[in-house]
Amino acid sequence: METTAMTGPVDRTVYVKKIAVTDLPREVRDQAEGLEQLYAVHDADGQQLALVGDRKLAFDLAREHNYAPVLVH
Repeated sequence: METTAMTGPVDRTVYVKKIAVTDLPREVRDQAEGLEQLYAVHDADGQQLALVGDRKLAFDLAREHNYAPVLVH
């Protein structure tokens, strides 16, 4: 776990979850370009950080930004 002088420990874990496109708002569904599922990346507080088209990309993106991705079932 990373630590900063001003805020203390920082959790670098993010959670990757499969999302059905049909469960998303219309404006997001319209941009899904025929995909049936997307992958959401959330921080430990539940804030969505990214929404991408495949699991590998979600994990690669998280690692590229120094996060430790974990798959949520």
